[in-house]
Amino acid sequence: MHRRTLVPALLLFWSTACRPADEGVLDPQGPIAAAERTILIDSVGIMLAIILPVIIATLAVACWFRASNKHATHLPDWEYSGRVELVVWSIPAMTVLLLGGLGWVASHDLDPPRPLTPEKPLVVQVVALDWKWLFIYPEQGVASAGRLVIPAGRPVEFDITSSGVMNSFFVPQLGSQIYAMAGMVTKVNMQSDNPGSYAGLSAQFSGSGFADMRFAADAMPADQFDRWLDQTRQGQPARLDFASYAELAKPGALPRPVAFGDVEPGLFAHAVQAAVKSDDMTHPSHPKESQ
Repeated sequence: MHRRTLVPALLLFWSTACRPADEGVLDPQGPIAAAERTILIDSVGIMLAIILPVIIATLAVACWFRASNKHATHLPDWEYSGRVELVVWSIPAMTVLLLGGLGWVASHDLDPPRPLTPEKPLVVQVVALDWKWLFIYPEQGVASAGRLVIPAGRPVEFDITSSGVMNSFFVPQLGSQIYAMAGMVTKVNMQSDNPGSYAGLSAQFSGSGFADMRFAADAMPADQFDRWLDQTRQGQPARLDFASYAELAKPGALPRPVAFGDVEPGLFAHAVQAAVKSDDMTHPSHPKESQ
C-alpha cells in the first residue's frame, strides 16, 4: 500500500479504536445495562483464561518441534498421558462451569419481567408496527409514535407486542433486548439513571422498512416529563382510537415522531387481539372432517 494511503488509513483506524464507546452496550446508562456490561466483561475474562494458554502452547509447541531443533524428542509410539488428559479436560470443564454459573445467576437476577425496585414503575405499552414504534401510556392517556419519553431515575415497565411480523425492542444503553411477537405480550423492566437521549432500534429484520425502525428514547427529569405529558394533552388534539390505529398500523415509515393527546382505553389489548385475528385469517385452521 502506498504511504499516502497507508498513513490516513492508520489515522482513521486509530481515531475509531480510541473513540469512547458511546451509544452502545459499553456505555450503560441504567442498572440493567450496567449489569449486562459486567457480565460481558466477566465472560470475556473467563474465556481468555483458556484462549491465551492455548495460543501460547500452540506457538511453543510449533517452535520447539520445528525441524531445525535437534533437541526435541520424537516419540512416534506415544499414545496416552494422564497428566496431559487432566490438563486438556480440566481447564475447559472449569471454564464451562464458570460461564454456566455466571449465566445461571444472571438469568435470574436480570429476568426481564422482574421489578427493579419496590417503587411503582411507569407502564409503557409498546407496539411494533411496520415500520415504526408506537408507545402508549395507559395511565396517562397519551401516546407517541417514533419517540419514547420516560422519566429519569424511575423504573419503567414495558409491555411489548407486535402488529405483525416479529421484531426486537432494544435500547442498548438502557438494557435487555426482547422480542415483540404478534398476539403475545412480553415484559421487560428498565431504568435510565441519567437524563439524556438514547438510541432505540429494532434488532430483528422485519422487511423493507426495517432500517427506519429507530427511535429516540428521551429520559427527562420528573418535572420535565410531567410538562411533556401536559403539553401532549393540550397541544395534540389528535385522538388515537381503533380506527386511527388501523391507519397508523399500515406499512410505512414515519417522517417524524407523532404524539397523541388522547388514547382510547383498551387500545393495547385491541392491538394484541387484532394481530391474533389477522394471523387466523392468514393461516386458517383446517376444517374438521365430518364424521
